[in-house]
Formats: sequence, structure tokens, C-alpha cells
Amino acid sequence: MSNLFDQLSDKIKTTDKSIVFPEGMDERILTAASQLGAAGILTPVLLGDRSKMKQKAEEIGVDIATCKLMEPKDFAEFDLMVETFVERRKGKVTAEQAREILLDENYFGTMLVYMNQADGLVSGATHSTADTVRPALQIIKTKNGINKTSGVFIMVRNDEKYVFADCAININPDSQDLAEIAVESAVTAELFDVDPRIAMLSFSTKGSAKSEETDKVVNALDLAKEKNPSLIIDGEFQFDAAFVPSVASKKAPDSVLNGDANVFIFPSLEAGNIGYKIAQRLGEFEAVGPVLQGLNKPVNDLSRGCSADDVYKLAIITAAQA
Repeated sequence: MSNLFDQLSDKIKTTDKSIVFPEGMDERILTAASQLGAAGILTPVLLGDRSKMKQKAEEIGVDIATCKLMEPKDFAEFDLMVETFVERRKGKVTAEQAREILLDENYFGTMLVYMNQADGLVSGATHSTADTVRPALQIIKTKNGINKTSGVFIMVRNDEKYVFADCAININPDSQDLAEIAVESAVTAELFDVDPRIAMLSFSTKGSAKSEETDKVVNALDLAKEKNPSLIIDGEFQFDAAFVPSVASKKAPDSVLNGDANVFIFPSLEAGNIGYKIAQRLGEFEAVGPVLQGLNKPVNDLSRGCSADDVYKLAIITAAQA
């Protein structure tokens, strides 16, 4: 695991990326930001009351001299931000409403990213997923051809690395959603030096069962191929047929994957969540994420039970996405 983040750190050190942390008063955020800044990996941008952040950092014994501290209420370009936000929301808010909304650190931080004054955002240590993701969907929005963001976990055990998606966002994705998730998961896999070989998972392998659920996965496979014909992708597969060569040779002998998949697209959030937790707890894989994908610029969500190390790692991932 340390090698994975050492590699990512080396990639981004020379790129001068800045990452916004809306929760600048949280001890875990302050600790991780001080480490990231001191190591020269990226420039942390901490949001909150400057004097209180400095006092808090002093109390817990961390040095935030390498961090940039910002307060929404005294931002020099606040009027421009309000104007830009109103335009981006296309009449759904007035200027007066925008001034109130943009005092919220998550909205303010997301606007910094949208206005190219930062490269990405990490939040969620004290906020809900909705508080983190909603501003991103309203302001940064999804890429062309992508209707929904999705969440992946990078599953790491020694030298093994796999991508599991969607394990965080979409409860019951349809065929179009699954195709988008597959295409974006390939991009995420390459970020982690995984050459994507994508399996569309189901309880059926190549027509061994027939239902609305299996049809959804088969249709998603066709749509994903249309979106990106260069993908190495196949389905529908039971997990063993996608992962075990001896099983693949019997159940899907003509498949391009040959039991060597490393990116797994689950048919529902229920399946994805159960799958990654089984791998984590029984297989002793470390689950890195969730990493949000499909947005025009990177925004990532922490667990409220996160550690400073979790913050550190997710910030590096966010900078690498940028």
C-alpha cells in the first residue's frame, strides 16, 4: 500500500496541485494538511476562521505554515464568485441567495475548484456525503456523456490491485449507468497503474440464466463498447468466471478476459457494497476509497470516521485525478 501512494506522490509533486479542505478546523484535516504541505506533495487550502485554525493547529502541535488559509467572508473575489455561481445555476438562485449559500465552506470550496483557483476538493470528515457531493453536482457537474457520478474502491493486497465499482453512489443503476461506470472505471484504473480488463458482473455467465437483471448487464456491455470500443471488457459474468482461469475456460472459453479481469462492475450498489466488504474483511484487502468519478473536476468524500491517514491518502488521489 505504501508503494501505491509513494508512486502517486512522485507523480504529483512536480505538478503544483492545490486541494481544498472545507473542514479546516478538524484535527485530522489539519494533521494531514500539514504533512502534505511539508512534504511538498501539494498545496493544502484550508477553509475556516484563520485565527481559529492557527490556534487549533498550535494546540494539537502541527505546523500549517505551508498551507493556504482562506475565509469565505473576506475572499477578495467574492462578488465575482457570486456572479459566476448565479450564472452556473442558470437562474435557480438570486444573487442575494448566492451570497448566503457561498458562505457554506463546501459550496465556497467547490466554487474555488470551478473557478480554477484550486484543483480538487476533499470533504466529509464532519459533513455528510450529500453535503460534499451536492455542490459538486450543481457546480462542477459530470463530464460530457456521463449522467451520474459513481464511486469506486481500489482493493489492494500486497502487489495485487483491483477496481470495484459502483460501491458508493448509485443504488440501482440501469444499463446506461452501468456502461458509464465501466468506462469511467477504466480511467480510474489507469490512474493506479492498473491496465483495465473489465468484467460486468451478474449471477449469470454468458446466458446461463435469463432475467431482467441479466439483460440489464448484457445491454450495459454493448453500450460500454459503443462508448469506448478500445475497452477490454466482457460479460455477463459470475465472479469466478471473470477471475479464475480454470472456471473461465469452462464457462466462457471464448471470452477476451480468460479469467483475468481486474476491474469489476457490480450490477447494483447492494452487490458492490457487500462485495468490497467481503474482500476487505475475509480477503484482507485494503479498500482505498470511495473515489468519485465522472465529474469534470475531482471532488472526493471522506468517511466521518476517517483518520488523518485516510485524509492524507484521499488528498493524494484527488490531486492525481486532477
